[in-house]
Amino acid sequence: MGNATLDLFRLDGKIALVTGAAAGLGAAAAAALARAGAAVACHGNRRPADQTASVIRNEGGESIAIRGDLSQTESPETLMREVVGRFGKIDILVNNAGSIIRHAAEEYPLADWMTILQVNLTSVFQLSQLAAKDMMLRGQGGKIVNIASLLSFQGGIRVPAYAASKGGVAQLTKALANEWASKGINVNAIAPGYMRTENTRALQADELRNRQILERIPAGRWGEPEDLAGTVVFLSSRASDYITGAVLNVDGGWLAR
Repeated sequence: MGNATLDLFRLDGKIALVTGAAAGLGAAAAAALARAGAAVACHGNRRPADQTASVIRNEGGESIAIRGDLSQTESPETLMREVVGRFGKIDILVNNAGSIIRHAAEEYPLADWMTILQVNLTSVFQLSQLAAKDMMLRGQGGKIVNIASLLSFQGGIRVPAYAASKGGVAQLTKALANEWASKGINVNAIAPGYMRTENTRALQADELRNRQILERIPAGRWGEPEDLAGTVVFLSSRASDYITGAVLNVDGGWLAR
């Protein structure tokens, strides 16, 4: 006999697109969705997502790797066309791809600002819009999960474009949730804390900063990409059908400190 509560988390028959799935948080999210039963399109750019897709297939799941440069405004439409062309629909979109460029604010080049805003915010809107149109066309709803950041709430240092983009992701999540909830489309965000990924390698290697960060985290450790797995599955499943417009912190208690 099946467990009705656990069945709420199953994603059998669902089609998911995870951007930035070559490594780190995106790879962990893609694997988690596949293990819950979804077929997953794994997006990569400079780092292709073939390995993530291969791991999923080796575990018995269904997955393809697709490639696109989200700093280019035409890429979201190309990606969505590829996913829907291959699978016939999209049920789950995880907007995980992101970039960060560090400069002092007074010296921040406009070209870098525009790149970060396009990758981290504008492409999130474009992909969400395209996914929602397909979901509305089929009339069966869907789930959109955006990856925000602690810098959706805090300003950071030397990362004005990143902070602005992630603040925008949090607000975009709420705006889209307001408009699409009546269509059965849930739009939520996850704000990861300090996670052990390639993007934070320099911080981990800096003895002083590493100690300061760990002293601030009540859990006393860096997050691992797998720490996001359950939250991604939850927000992608029927278990979260009455949750929309939320920004859920997965930060070991950082923001509560």
